[in-house]
Amino acid sequence: MRTSERIIIAFMVGAWWIALPAFAFDGAPVNQDPVLPVASGQPGAAAALKKGAAAAQAQDTTLTALQYAAEGGHPIAQWKLGRMYANGDGVVQDDVRAFDYFSKIANAHAEDSPSAPQAQIVANAFVALGRYYLNGIPNSKVKADPDRAREMFSYAASYFGNADAQYDLARLYLKAPDASPDNFRYGARWLGLAAQKGQHEAQALLGQMLFNGDRLPKQAARGLMWLTLARDSAGPDETWIKESYNRAFAKANDDDRAMALQMLEHWVQGKRD
Repeated sequence: MRTSERIIIAFMVGAWWIALPAFAFDGAPVNQDPVLPVASGQPGAAAALKKGAAAAQAQDTTLTALQYAAEGGHPIAQWKLGRMYANGDGVVQDDVRAFDYFSKIANAHAEDSPSAPQAQIVANAFVALGRYYLNGIPNSKVKADPDRAREMFSYAASYFGNADAQYDLARLYLKAPDASPDNFRYGARWLGLAAQKGQHEAQALLGQMLFNGDRLPKQAARGLMWLTLARDSAGPDETWIKESYNRAFAKANDDDRAMALQMLEHWVQGKRD
């Protein structure tokens, strides 16, 4: 069954639990430390230890190969290493090294064609850099610089058309404490573009704003439609999206739910065409 079809079925079933805590604009996933094998006195422990050693050796070989390719300027290798160091995946977590790898990609490929095979990787590197600039990296040369972050997001959003960058840029405009009417229009525009591309966090935020009439004309049915789409794509740790959907579904009247369902059907049909 296609994801788009599951959306409609999930909507018809409705909210199966009601969340009470207040929602936020976003819910950042928490990276968990990998579980390491522990040797024991149980039968088969020696075999398990040997297997783990072989896996570690293979991982070391892969890491060396990635480092060699990255030094040669291969953007995919640089991206993979950047993500490994950012997440502590198979290496000691090191945001500075991750930042350096992402910077190499951005510096070398900023003017690549948006249709180039590596364009998405380049755009993602700009997004990663923007997120580092938002908060800075403690005890490093990378200081919090919201203006620089906006430059990173703006470039990836406009030149590469990256949906994640469009969402992050929208949030910068919308959440600014001194946001002007122009800033809000820019933010709403970028949010709409990201939502149309299927960026589920943008869909959730847009849905919240439309359903609640938060600085946008209230459109409860359309807001519920976006929230339904977002809920179907949300990860298990993105509880803010599920909570927001359930809250909206509980508040919506029958007409709003029926209209939202029609909009979902049109969305699905449009994706098929």
